[in-house]
Amino acid sequence: MDVEDVLWRFDLAEDRGYREIRVHERDTALRMWQIALLTERITYLTDHFKSHKKDHHSRRGLLKLVSQRRRLLDYIKRASEERYRDLINKLGIRK
Repeated sequence: MDVEDVLWRFDLAEDRGYREIRVHERDTALRMWQIALLTERITYLTDHFKSHKKDHHSRRGLLKLVSQRRRLLDYIKRASEERYRDLINKLGIRK
C-alpha cells in the first residue's frame, strides 16, 4: 500500500464524516480509524458484488476484511464497552 492510497482513503473517510473518530491529523494506527477504513472498503466491495456476482477472488478478500474488522472491534469492546457502542453507532454497523 503506497502513500497515495492511504491519502485517498483519508479523503474518502473524511467525506463520509469519520473526522470525529480521528485523534490526530494523520491518524492511521488508531484502531477505531482502522475500523472506519475497513468499513469503507467492505461497503465498496459489497456494492461491487451486486454487479459482479462471480468474482470469487474478491469475495475471499472481503471475508478477510470482515474478519479483520471483527477482531479489531472485539479488542475495542474488551477495552471499553462505551467506545465500542459509540463506534458501532457512528459507522452504522449492525451489532
